[in-house]
Amino acid sequence: MPSFDIVSEFPMNEVINAVDQASREVSQRFDFKGTNAKFELKDHVVTLSAPADFQLKQMIEILKLKLAKRGIDVACLKVDEPVITGQTAKQVVTLREGIETELGKKIQRQIKDSKLKVQAALQDKQVRVTGKSRDDLQDAIALVKKGEYELPLQFTNFRD
Repeated sequence: MPSFDIVSEFPMNEVINAVDQASREVSQRFDFKGTNAKFELKDHVVTLSAPADFQLKQMIEILKLKLAKRGIDVACLKVDEPVITGQTAKQVVTLREGIETELGKKIQRQIKDSKLKVQAALQDKQVRVTGKSRDDLQDAIALVKKGEYELPLQFTNFRD
């Protein structure tokens, strides 16, 4: 029975490279000279620290640009509000990976309401779609691509 998976993921090595490039650019830019502005990456969380709030905004734009150049959709970023304490401002950017249960149920409902002859099942952090024909699965992919979701979605593991 043909099937495919709907996932939301990104290559972590590309994220590491993008953060390194962004750090290098901040250290070389004239407006950041001697400011001790930096990026820190731990797991799926990037912490930005700078002396002022406006510098954080510039740093986020640099990070988004570097991620986009490396093929990572910036829609997977969850940017928290900056925390300003004395001489430093910090901001946390979380990289969201995997489909949460709520979003998975939304995708399932959309597929079920479309009356396509496919079944969608939520498995761990992905949605598995199965059907009898390849054409039905391609229709399901087109349907999900039209939907508006807060995360970028990829279609993987297509099997006949």
